[in-house]
Amino acid sequence: MSSRTVIRGGLVITASDEIHADVLIEDGRVAALAASGTPAAEAFTAESVIDATGKYVIPGGVDPHTHMEMPFGGTYAADTFETGTRAAAWGGTTTIVDFAIQTVGQSLREGLDAWHAKAEGNCAIDYGFHMIVSDVNQETLKEMDLLVEEGVTSFKQFMAYPGVFYSDDGQILRAMQRSAENGGLIMMHAENGIAIDVLVEQALARGETDPRYHGEVRKALLEAEATHRAIRLAQVAGAPLYVVHVSAIEAVAELARARDEGLPVFGETCPQYLFLSTDNLAEPDFEGAKYVCSTPLRPKEHQAALWQGLRTNDLQVVSTDHCPFCFVGQKELGRGDFSKIPNGMPGVENRMDLLHQAVVDGHISRRRWIEIACATPARMFGMYPKKGTIAPGADADVVIYDPQAEQVISAETHHMNVDYSAYEGRRTTGRVETVLSRGEIVINQREYTGHAGHGVYTPRSTCQYLN
Repeated sequence: MSSRTVIRGGLVITASDEIHADVLIEDGRVAALAASGTPAAEAFTAESVIDATGKYVIPGGVDPHTHMEMPFGGTYAADTFETGTRAAAWGGTTTIVDFAIQTVGQSLREGLDAWHAKAEGNCAIDYGFHMIVSDVNQETLKEMDLLVEEGVTSFKQFMAYPGVFYSDDGQILRAMQRSAENGGLIMMHAENGIAIDVLVEQALARGETDPRYHGEVRKALLEAEATHRAIRLAQVAGAPLYVVHVSAIEAVAELARARDEGLPVFGETCPQYLFLSTDNLAEPDFEGAKYVCSTPLRPKEHQAALWQGLRTNDLQVVSTDHCPFCFVGQKELGRGDFSKIPNGMPGVENRMDLLHQAVVDGHISRRRWIEIACATPARMFGMYPKKGTIAPGADADVVIYDPQAEQVISAETHHMNVDYSAYEGRRTTGRVETVLSRGEIVINQREYTGHAGHGVYTPRSTCQYLN
């Protein structure tokens, strides 16, 4: 039995267009668009009609960097796939790409299977996986080819965290060479972890134990150095590169230089780097621990360079790197030693609203908002035009967004499974009103109507920015 929904009277915004149009949805997909008030639009008939007059009709957000249930520093990220994807839906995100982790000594397949088991039947929205490669060897390299064939087309490596996820330059080069052959995309956490560990040890020896020292030892120059090294290793391998959570002026400059040289190098940043700073890390009474993530928050003057990078397309994506740890009982593990604070912040629910605030504030245009939060992540990770746009044939992942509604972000009202908000008390203009995932309403006029298990695993093709 076919089901049809019409969304009437809204301003449809995609990465390329803004048009007052009615949207016809049939059997979970966008069937047609027609200019509102025209005979073509009037001819749309459906059992369900959503009035979007005065609202934006936008594609569901695609967040390509989340860590649900991630083990780190002796604990686990506080959001499960169930709570995390529900919170994502509340925030207007309808697809996440999470990171499956290879444990050293095990195969990629074992890591991927473990993450499938965590997510299957638990997600409110659709999801895909990247693969964290912690142990590069001949078997791992062969497995990369198999994973690309089955829709896991991106692989993350770490220049940081020696002894945990760290890969040396030789391992990185081998994985990049393999991805140059199989079409995969290497995602890089670019920080010089070996040097950072020296600075951590020295800071602790001096008695510098507060959260703010987390930002001071993870120097912007060491992010820039690692970014430069990753770019050159990728160039040697003839491989594309995607640098995650770019936070510093100097790292943006490295990406811009590489792109000016015509290299297939891409970068993402996150809301925490655009809206927060080392002022937060320095909050008294250990409150700064709430803002410990890596790469770390930077001094405020870095924000302008990140916004400029987003405007000039030297940065292409805003993800969240959502990896929440509760302040009580988790972040507190690092009292007296900042190096023991679990690294990560909550944000999957706040991204679309914060970026709309950036539109209101004049940092970016409405179409660029959709581009960096929906369309480009979908293209970058092989899901477009199924995800990331509103066009005939696309999945009906659609958000009715009220651009006038005002809200105050707070842990008291958010839906993430964490006891604080990184943006507590911040006023924003714009709010998600109704969310459809593959045509099914999961948020209806600010009420959750979705359910665990609606979200399905989404295999991906390779990066759509490469020939």
